[in-house]
Amino acid sequence: MPMNQKDSVENKKEKVKIMGKVEIAGNDFKRIINTIKEEINQTQVLVMSDANKRLIYLYFHIGKIIYENSNWGSKFIEELECELKLDYPKSKGFSKRNLSRMKKFYMEYMDDEILPPAVAKLPWTHNNILIDKIKDKEERFWYANEAACHNWSKVVLVHQIEFKLYERQIKTKKINNFEDTLINTQSDLAHDLQKDPYIFNLPFLMDRYVEQELENALVERIRDVLLELGNGFSFVGNQYKLTVGDEDFYIDMLFYHLKLHCYIVVELKSVPFKPEFAGKLNFYLSAVDDLIKSESDNPSIGLILCKSKDKFMVEYSLKDIHKPIGVSSYEISKVLPKEILDSLPTEEEINLHIDIEE
Repeated sequence: MPMNQKDSVENKKEKVKIMGKVEIAGNDFKRIINTIKEEINQTQVLVMSDANKRLIYLYFHIGKIIYENSNWGSKFIEELECELKLDYPKSKGFSKRNLSRMKKFYMEYMDDEILPPAVAKLPWTHNNILIDKIKDKEERFWYANEAACHNWSKVVLVHQIEFKLYERQIKTKKINNFEDTLINTQSDLAHDLQKDPYIFNLPFLMDRYVEQELENALVERIRDVLLELGNGFSFVGNQYKLTVGDEDFYIDMLFYHLKLHCYIVVELKSVPFKPEFAGKLNFYLSAVDDLIKSESDNPSIGLILCKSKDKFMVEYSLKDIHKPIGVSSYEISKVLPKEILDSLPTEEEINLHIDIEE
């Protein structure tokens, strides 16, 4: 064998790594590693106030590099893991599993002009949950925005996905008269906040119950109720007394919404919707606006939660009412994981943010 040919063979043996059925030239692999190191070093000096955002962008760019070199074979990521762990022994982010997730992360958003802002704000674990559980991008971006806006823990995020919050709050046709009774900005926000159905976790509520038992159960688990109602609700009280003329009336549950800047009167019904429910709530809203609402508050909003409803009956009942009222059904869940309960706000965190005079 000629000497120059022998040298060529020996050189190839030294510079080639066998990965599955594909050979990677040593210089090529070294180039890939150096490119990733450059990304890591550049990310460390990027001027970003949010360390989490730096990490997300780093993982996105590493995922791009892995994707562009994925033709090297199935063991490429394993070799990459070994090299990066040697260079960055204190980092826990370069496992084979996580490197594979980076590639998947890049593939999910490679066609977008920029990485969606909410995606960049979310922790890495949240992004993996969204990719694994939600294929539709519009729905995924909605959950990403909600999670970023309301600072959901990963447990709460999974809970909201499993309880189909997007379908109940966005996809379902909701019945209300907000468009006819509120100004545009208030109407849109109120409509977006309404869900149908609401799902309340009341494990100790009997299968057959009356309205007072339902109300008591909701008050006992007010943290769960606030999680389901959504961000911005503050609990004022239940059986809230209104004195009109010489007679006392009692609102089932009264809330104040910090974004809508208004009171929200909730009436609970353990039976299907009846037209007279709307008339009674209309009366309560008039009394609240006259007796409680301040000049800086927006008009109060009513919400009827009933066991079921007939769409046409509700629409006819609200047609000539000039107070904003929404009607939704509710469902009772008997199980809520302990992790959810631990992640809910404390009693102090849900205390009313305003002062109310009796």
